[in-house]
Amino acid sequence: MKRIIFNIIILFSALPIEAQEMYTLEKCKQMALQNNTKAQNSLLSIEAAEQTKKEAFTKYFPTVSAMSVGFYASKPMMTMEMDMSTMMLPMMEGLAPLMGWLMQQGAPLDPSVFNVEPKKIDMLEKGVIAAITAAQPVYAGGQIITGNRLAQLGVEVAKLQKEMSDDEITLTVEQYYWQIVALEEKMKTITEAETLLNSVHNNVKSAVDAGFANRNDLLKVELKQNELESGKLKLINGLRLTKTVLAQFIGAPQDDFDIDKTLIENVTLSLIAPVDHQTALYQRAEYQLLEKNIAGKELLVRMETGKHLPTVAVGAGWNYMNFDKGGMMPMKNDFGMVFATVIIPISDWWGGAHAIKKQKTEVKIAQSDKRYAEEMLLIQMQQLRNEVEEAALQIKLADRAIISALENVRLNADYYEVGTGLLTNLLDAQNALQQARDQRTEAVTVYCVSLAKYRQATGW
Repeated sequence: MKRIIFNIIILFSALPIEAQEMYTLEKCKQMALQNNTKAQNSLLSIEAAEQTKKEAFTKYFPTVSAMSVGFYASKPMMTMEMDMSTMMLPMMEGLAPLMGWLMQQGAPLDPSVFNVEPKKIDMLEKGVIAAITAAQPVYAGGQIITGNRLAQLGVEVAKLQKEMSDDEITLTVEQYYWQIVALEEKMKTITEAETLLNSVHNNVKSAVDAGFANRNDLLKVELKQNELESGKLKLINGLRLTKTVLAQFIGAPQDDFDIDKTLIENVTLSLIAPVDHQTALYQRAEYQLLEKNIAGKELLVRMETGKHLPTVAVGAGWNYMNFDKGGMMPMKNDFGMVFATVIIPISDWWGGAHAIKKQKTEVKIAQSDKRYAEEMLLIQMQQLRNEVEEAALQIKLADRAIISALENVRLNADYYEVGTGLLTNLLDAQNALQQARDQRTEAVTVYCVSLAKYRQATGW
């Protein structure tokens, strides 16, 4: 039976185990730019701006409209009264001699037949009206041209905002990535500390069993082991949560996901290249957005001015009408026409002058905001450079601390083994070594993130 179980274990151990897919930092960035919701929304914003630009371009073309109206009134809208006797009077005067002769000859004629009562004619009781017109703007105070420039500016702004969004996304990936690396390195540190502590535990237990040490020393070691176990559990939970967040951010499968943790081994403290922050400022998307903001405010001044200038348009149209079909006086006609319109807003200038001054004030505010933002961006770049240099120095100091901590652990272990040292000193030395290694890990991750921020801010 044992033989069968052993063969089953060997069989399953021989089956290929599908390894987790390993993601590098660059691959994580690429996946985030493709799958992240914010990145996709940035692309949609550009598409929306492009559609607005196309819509503004259509204002250059004629405006075509069609209209049709049919009506049936409860009673005629117009009534005309016609005196038929008046219309018959010239005829009677011309026929009077003939009628007189015929009556003398005995013809049965009655002159009263020519006495016709007035006739009422109803009009506009029902009808149809149709028209189609095309109007071409000739001059609109520059509003059409300005509107198209504003639409083009909107496209450029959307692209700059996408650039800023992409930078923010890649920086977030860097932060999550190095946070995972830091947790993994701290996990290694705890594992090494556990190995050292297990060795100490075995030595102390042997000494207690032999009567060379008291049980209190063994309890101190076990207490330290429990502390490490508690810290390890927190690291495991933090690592799991951070990986889940990164996976969701870049669109990776959360159940089959890992990162390349060897990147921390290749971190080199390279010298920061001399960067002219003033030149780098002009290349930043934030600075260009400030300039676009001023340009937009200036275009709004032109747009507001154009609203209060005369507008000229020419056009042509075709009209059709058909009234009271089947009645006594039907009317039916169709005709074409050309027209020109000139609209001069006179009273609008009373309030329009203030609206234009308001837009000009907005331009001055945008210019003031740009000057302030320039100073802040220059300060930010210098601060990021300082953070990189400080993080590099912290790594060097942490390296020295690790060397000293390792030597301190070795000496205290030797002293304790020969009976000239205290167990508490050895435990403190191991704790100091763990802290020194954790500090170096944190310094490396801070250095990498700070370097990424500085490169992103300066284009270095």
